[in-house]
Amino acid sequence: MSNQIAIILGSFHKTSVEEMLSEARITAKECDLKIIAEQWVPGSMEKPLALKRFLIRNDVDAAIALGIIEKGETKHGLVMGHAVINAIVQLQLEFMKPIGLGILGPDVQPSQIPPRLKPHARNAVMAVKSML
Repeated sequence: MSNQIAIILGSFHKTSVEEMLSEARITAKECDLKIIAEQWVPGSMEKPLALKRFLIRNDVDAAIALGIIEKGETKHGLVMGHAVINAIVQLQLEFMKPIGLGILGPDVQPSQIPPRLKPHARNAVMAVKSML
């Protein structure tokens, strides 16, 4: 039986994240992982709560978080990135379920985003597969 996963997506950079989602779907299929839920949230700060709502479920074996924290003019993205990634690590430990971290950044430059979308999404799914 396939492991079942949920994917949480940040909609702030929706067009780019849709490209990540497409790659995650392809990779999940290659890895015999069944995507049973996809949820869009406004941005990265909302991802930990959405992840927790899925990790609580008995039918979800793992999750993937996809999104982008772009470099801004202030340190907001850097601070947010640290907080979000820390929360995601804590969720893995709390639920003993892997979360593939497919969040570009923090502080990724706009020119760095396009070439990283597909590889980052693919790596997040592959990490989950290896941890299951």
